[in-house]
Amino acid sequence: MTPAVLWPIILAMGLLTYTLRLSMIVVFGRIEIPDLLRRALRFVPSAVLAAFVAPELLRPGGTLSYSLANPRLVAGIVASLVAWRSRSVSLTVAVGMALLWILQALR
Repeated sequence: MTPAVLWPIILAMGLLTYTLRLSMIVVFGRIEIPDLLRRALRFVPSAVLAAFVAPELLRPGGTLSYSLANPRLVAGIVASLVAWRSRSVSLTVAVGMALLWILQALR
């Protein structure tokens, strides 16, 4: 794909993304959201993150692996425990990545 084709596509997708996000801000700024929906929407980011992360933890290389021989799964479990206890995103990422690198080096 040439740059003459690629850049208009990138700009169009950026404009589309901006328009979609702005439309939600405008719409939700004018209507009253029910409390039940507001509470439910708080869980959307966590659910999306889990949907992205879970396949990488459970299927490294496309093969299902639930064993402790799977370094990604082990690092993910430890990172989850760190997140639960510390509530620190930076510490969670640092511990998870450090453990993953160590486990992969020992492999």
